[in-house]
Amino acid sequence: MPPAARAGGRRALVIGLAAVILVVVVAGAYGLWYLFLRPSGPAAVGAPSLGSVSTATPSSASASVSSSAPASSSAANATAKGGSGSSTGVDGTWTVNTSIGSFADFSGSFVGYRVQEQLASVGGNTAVGRTPSVSGSLTISGTTVTAAEITADLTGLKSDDGRRDGQLSRQGLQTSQYPTATFTLSSPIDLGSVPSDGAKVTVNATGQLTLHGQTRDVTITLTAVWSGDTIEVTGSTEITFADYGIQKPSSFAVLSIADTGTLELQLFFTRS
Repeated sequence: MPPAARAGGRRALVIGLAAVILVVVVAGAYGLWYLFLRPSGPAAVGAPSLGSVSTATPSSASASVSSSAPASSSAANATAKGGSGSSTGVDGTWTVNTSIGSFADFSGSFVGYRVQEQLASVGGNTAVGRTPSVSGSLTISGTTVTAAEITADLTGLKSDDGRRDGQLSRQGLQTSQYPTATFTLSSPIDLGSVPSDGAKVTVNATGQLTLHGQTRDVTITLTAVWSGDTIEVTGSTEITFADYGIQKPSSFAVLSIADTGTLELQLFFTRS
């Protein structure tokens, strides 16, 4: 082979190796950027944003209410807003109102999931998906929540990755086959006392959760606050996928998924 040809071959080899190294470096840099600088997902649901009163610790069948305001002030405020000092208070049926807030910033009603996953070349990640397509109602009589039923349209689940959402229609939750999830209260909730306007109440709600075509008894810790014409409820509970016959999704990009996830909700109710 002529010297010029050999030199040209060496140059081509060097250029090729440099290109490969550049691709590896760029890919590695992107992976590090995604791992350390990627935007964090939405925060887990917390206490309701309505009201300004501290939350009490739940018991199995009752709730306590505490207020930082003087009793006379709380009573006057409740009366002015149709609270415990009025003839009706919180009594009646309240319906999920999806016109309150916005799904864009998660200030409205939604039901969703949180689950840990291990992604190829990236590492651990918390996958969060939520749907604003929620309906249902709760009924209150005196100091008791006598009935509640909530239905979520899981085909509306959105996360930060459309590929994940598409997979869930065929794998995992299989939303194309099991499009809804429903929670039905099976035991009345004793509130202990008639809630005052602005007071946060924490309770344990026992009921039946239907998910992926399977129904199981669950207890969900809920925190609620009544403020004027609105009741806001937030809560979460751990779900074991195997209990509902859910097989964890798999793909080339996902190395593993935890055996459990968190079902979370944030709901705004207005009087029916």
